Amino acid sequence: MVAAMKGREGYVDFRGYRTWYRFVGDLNSPATPLLALHGGPGSTHNYFAPLERLGGERPIVLYDQIGCGNSDRPQDLEWSVAVFREEVAAVRDQLGLERIHLLGTSWGGMLALEHVLSGARGIVGLTLSSTLASIALWNEEQWRLRAALPPDVIAVLDRHEQAGTYSDPEYDEAMEAYFDRHFYRGPTPRPELEAMAQGRAPDVYHAMQGPNEWTTTGALTGWDVRDRLHEIDVPTLVLRGRYDMCTEVIGNGIEGAREVVFEESSHTPVLEETERYLEVVGAFSREAEAQSP
Repeated sequence: MVAAMKGREGYVDFRGYRTWYRFVGDLNSPATPLLALHGGPGSTHNYFAPLERLGGERPIVLYDQIGCGNSDRPQDLEWSVAVFREEVAAVRDQLGLERIHLLGTSWGGMLALEHVLSGARGIVGLTLSSTLASIALWNEEQWRLRAALPPDVIAVLDRHEQAGTYSDPEYDEAMEAYFDRHFYRGPTPRPELEAMAQGRAPDVYHAMQGPNEWTTTGALTGWDVRDRLHEIDVPTLVLRGRYDMCTEVIGNGIEGAREVVFEESSHTPVLEETERYLEVVGAFSREAEAQSP
């Protein structure tokens, strides 16, 4: 069993609120730090805990996006992609992260794409893990995965979605069938996921995404960067699980990107196939750094 590494925790200022961060590894290391962007929107950093094991090689920086986890939860922000894109820049600026490896999973991958496409500099390598470039295509694929669920589960989903009773416990239970197939397929209970569940922000998720993964009604409606992927000119690694919500069809299509599929995983290979995930991310980071001027 690998012992947890000691980390430094604190806050950066963002729009007058506090964004919590955790920094693991040698502050004086010559190796380029890895900055990880969690999913959601409104989830937390907790499922990234295994990434801290890479802290012996390079600094690892995790943070809870504003509105969830250990960060402040403002009630007067109009949630938008721009808010979170601006927050990434604030974290980098205040922590002095001039050069980074950038890793984003799911919504965090969308945010990573936004950051790179905004013209951000100092990106040594980009890892897009179980993510997407088009919310409409994502919705289509989630409908397809939903249609393959057991008929009795679909009936419950249909009934509550037609009634708009998304908060009904019966609906939550039916959703678990989808998540058990396509979000996390490993042993339970899993402390990282339990901590994430406690710290997540459903209000942020609803404002940004909507009531579920196949129905986008929030600020992400219409989000699509597929026609800009050709602008990405940094070494890129694309990761997904064989049973992922991020299906093969959703693949990002970045020219020259390297793709790795985790055969025993769904949406959280960092937890489902941890050893291989760390090996792949670590090797890619070293290779990208060696090629960087």
